[in-house]
Amino acid sequence: MSAFYERVARFYDAETSEKVDDLQLYSELADTYGEPILDVGCGTGRVLIHLAQEGHTVHGVDDSPQMLARLQRKLDAFPHLAAQIKAVKADIFTYTADQPYKLILLTYNALMHFHTQDKQIALLKHLHSLTAKEGLLVIDLPNAGEMFASQDNDSPILDRTFIDHESGHLIMLSAVSHLDRVSQLMRVQWIYDEIADDGTLKRLFVPHVLRYYFESELRLLLHVTGFVVENVYGSTEGEPFEDGSERMIVYARPL
Repeated sequence: MSAFYERVARFYDAETSEKVDDLQLYSELADTYGEPILDVGCGTGRVLIHLAQEGHTVHGVDDSPQMLARLQRKLDAFPHLAAQIKAVKADIFTYTADQPYKLILLTYNALMHFHTQDKQIALLKHLHSLTAKEGLLVIDLPNAGEMFASQDNDSPILDRTFIDHESGHLIMLSAVSHLDRVSQLMRVQWIYDEIADDGTLKRLFVPHVLRYYFESELRLLLHVTGFVVENVYGSTEGEPFEDGSERMIVYARPL
C-alpha cells in the first residue's frame, strides 16, 4: 500500500478535497461510542483531523512516510490539537495500543488494500484485539455488485480534474482499469497529467491494485474473526444497502 501513496502523496489532499460526505457520519459515531478512536490508514488526516477538531481523541496509523509527513505539516499548524492526536508509522498487523478503542474506522476503501484472504483474516483478528468490548468497527467500501455489472473498457477514462495545492498546476487524472472477476482484483493504471503554466505536460503513471468485497463474503470474514455485523448501509446517510447502492458501509461489533 505504501508504494502507491508514496508516489501520489503530493496530490492526495487536492484530489480528495471534495470527499466530505462521510465526515458527519463519523462525527455522529464518535459522539455515540466515545474514544479513543483509531483511524486505520489515516493518510494525511482527512478524517483524523476532522474528529480531533470536534474534541475527540484520535489515533492514526499508516505505513506511508510521505502521507504522514503531510499530516504532520497540518498538525504543526494546529498545535492545540496535539493532545488529542497521535499518528504513527506502523504496520497495522503489529500495531499495539495502551487501551482498547471504542471506535475503529476503515474509511473510504481502506480494506480494498488487503488483497488476500490470509491478510484479511489477520487484519480483522488484530483489529478485534484492539476493539473495546462495547466498541464498533466501521468499514466503508464500494458496492461490488455495481462494479461487477459494468462493462470492461480498456481505454483511459478521465476520472477527475483538480488544482495541485503546491504548484497551482491543473492535474487531469485518468485511469485504465481491468477487473478480474475471479480474483475480485481491480488493476488500475492511474495517469496524472500535470499541465504547467507554460502549457507543457508532465505525465505520471502509477499502478494500483484494489480488492472488491461482496456483503456475504465480508459477513463471513467478520464472523470468523470474532465480529458480528450489526448493520449494513448503502450510503453515509444511512440508506438501506440494496441493489444499486453506491457504497457498502458495515458496522460490526466484537462478539
